[in-house]
Amino acid sequence: MNTELNDVMLDLETIGQHSNAVIVSIGAVFFNPLTGNIGAEFYQVIDLEDAMNYGTVDGSTLKWWMKKSDEARAIFNSKDTMLLKDALLELNDWLYQIEGYKNRIVWGNGATFDNTILTNAYTAIKMTKTWHFSNDRDVRTVVDIGRRVLGIDPKKSNEFKGSPHNALDDAKHQAKYVSDIYKQLKLNTNAQI
Repeated sequence: MNTELNDVMLDLETIGQHSNAVIVSIGAVFFNPLTGNIGAEFYQVIDLEDAMNYGTVDGSTLKWWMKKSDEARAIFNSKDTMLLKDALLELNDWLYQIEGYKNRIVWGNGATFDNTILTNAYTAIKMTKTWHFSNDRDVRTVVDIGRRVLGIDPKKSNEFKGSPHNALDDAKHQAKYVSDIYKQLKLNTNAQI
């Protein structure tokens, strides 16, 4: 494992908006926000019937999914699924590539969304997550800094590669635009020195 890739970009697809939403899939990549390097990937679709035992469904999110592309909605018919507990065990194993509990930095899109939902899923399954709570990071805050402080919006200006609403493709895209904002912050800081 490359020690410079201690950051993890996480993305969940859910059928809810609240902190205990049903998880449909988990996507993640190792990345370095200072260089933009992206490393190992994790992707797992969750068995929907099993996931329903550990979360709640939100009607407005179901309606939202019904308006998405056939490609995005195909996740609900995936044959390659895993029980939530097994998926979380595999995610933990994948995260152990970063040595040290306090070295794992996990990014989610929204202070109260991805990381919180995943933490609550760990609790519902009676498992411990593999990173320290102080290492949760928020993508939306960095995007806001990019927009309001730097006057850039790589979230919108970067071309999306892959399929929107695929958790892994979303995680890669998020890692890319967070890194672009970090790079611009570093350039601005170096220019002022």
